[in-house]
Amino acid sequence: MAINKNSNGYTFGFAVLMVAVVGTLLAVASQGLKSRQDKNATDKKMISILSAINVEATRDNAQEMYTKYVVDSKIISGKDLSANPFDIDIKKEFRDKNLELTDRNYPLYICEKEGNKYFVIPVIGTGLWGPIWGFVALESDYKTIYGATFDHKAETPGLGAEIKYTSYSDQYTGEVITDTTGTFQPIIVVKDGSGSGLNSKVDGITGGTITSKGVEEMTTRTLEVYANYFKSIN
Repeated sequence: MAINKNSNGYTFGFAVLMVAVVGTLLAVASQGLKSRQDKNATDKKMISILSAINVEATRDNAQEMYTKYVVDSKIISGKDLSANPFDIDIKKEFRDKNLELTDRNYPLYICEKEGNKYFVIPVIGTGLWGPIWGFVALESDYKTIYGATFDHKAETPGLGAEIKYTSYSDQYTGEVITDTTGTFQPIIVVKDGSGSGLNSKVDGITGGTITSKGVEEMTTRTLEVYANYFKSIN
């Protein structure tokens, strides 16, 4: 029996077939790219951790450099203390509004460079247009910031997006997160120009107040957890 290519049935069947074929091809392509996407995400995370201790790495040598400088890692608090710290998705946990603060996992990366030990802390928060995050490295005294790196998803170029540049993050170097008694003290973002110097203040970004305050909020909320942890083990 000849097929009537002008019939509605033929047109509908052909459309269904094409959707199935295209869907299958997209699924296969997605699976084929997933391993590469996962590796890129892993490499980027390693590069960011290393950047907090002022070690430059690329996608080509990220894993080698990470293995060289990151000597240990642990989860200091949370519901999955036995999990691999690197596998903890703090962005996902931050978005989960049903997850209690005490159930969130707090990874800590212990690094060694040139005979010195550093402790790298991941931070996550919200900027003006979306998520912001970063890593803060403390020196072996558990309180002095050695380095910091921040990034964002959708902040405004030339304004809030400036948090990803060293002109902003370098302000945190040398600041301390506890007082002489070991009690936590936040690093405050100010807009009156008084942030220069080691005074527990950093200058906010002109025109990027909400993003700057987002950095203040996420560092305050997160670093307090780690400061209390370090105080408990000293």
